[in-house]
Amino acid sequence: MAGDILSQNEIDALLSALSTGEMSAEDMKKEDETRKVKTYDFKRALRFSKDQIRSLTRIHENFARLLTTYFSAQLRTYVQIDVASADQIPFEEFIRSIPNMTLINIFEVAPLEGNILMEVNPNIAYTMLDRLMGGVGESPNKVNELTEIETKILMSLFERSFDNLREAWSGLVDIDPYLAEMEVNPQFLQMISPNETVVVISFNIIIGESSGMINICIPHIVLEPVVPNLSVQYWMQTDKKEPTPEQSRVLQKRIRKAELPIIAELGQGKMTIEELLYLEVGDVISLDRKIDDPLVVKVGDLPKFTAQPGHLKSWMAVQIIDKLTGGDDDDE
Repeated sequence: MAGDILSQNEIDALLSALSTGEMSAEDMKKEDETRKVKTYDFKRALRFSKDQIRSLTRIHENFARLLTTYFSAQLRTYVQIDVASADQIPFEEFIRSIPNMTLINIFEVAPLEGNILMEVNPNIAYTMLDRLMGGVGESPNKVNELTEIETKILMSLFERSFDNLREAWSGLVDIDPYLAEMEVNPQFLQMISPNETVVVISFNIIIGESSGMINICIPHIVLEPVVPNLSVQYWMQTDKKEPTPEQSRVLQKRIRKAELPIIAELGQGKMTIEELLYLEVGDVISLDRKIDDPLVVKVGDLPKFTAQPGHLKSWMAVQIIDKLTGGDDDDE
């Protein structure tokens, strides 16, 4: 930085002090450590804390996993996407960092104000287009020659990809992404002030043998309403709420109508495979209960009642005698 550059006279004086013993390297180190004043660039104002940037990184790591599945299915080939970095920079710096001719998708994310940008490296964009058109995934890198058909195909692909952003952001805010337009020249973008802070999430993407970058640019104005939700306390807090009386009544009503299998077990017996193979009509299988022993009635797989067999009109039936208790099976 310009403020740290020493003049030749200062360098000579420093070397002289070191060589004569007037100042040691340790003294210089201590002086450096005690320095309280730090350089601050007001053009690069930090609007987000490290904690909030980490929360955004976690959200977009989930987005990367969802995008991997989506693009793999759409392109019918191996796709891998990982978050490379997350940083906050002035919008002007972001524009300078991307190629002069690239693919920029501009998304509206209602109900949030402002737009989100998805910048796709031309190498990756045309690899995707080639795969969608039935090719092997070659990239001619001719983003300045997009035809109307090519534009429509890519817009459809990227518009549906932002459904995954809706899912990734669902724990933060419910959004409804909409692809407003597509640009190839970043110099035409006049969305916000050049000095406005933006968060840039960079992804490494591999499609078959091709690789490149995708950048998501989120202006501060978009995230401002949900900044409190990016804190660790928000993500760590439990979301357990007591049901309202109405919800409890509805739940009880549904539980009462739930169907369960009821089994009246006459008894159990054991036999060998050989005996099973030679069973014939009229053979008798011995059970482990006497004829006057009560039956065990199971609800699902759990023994709950004892009963005695009988008839009800023309139906076979059992009459409940007692309730079985013990362990967790007694819970209602």
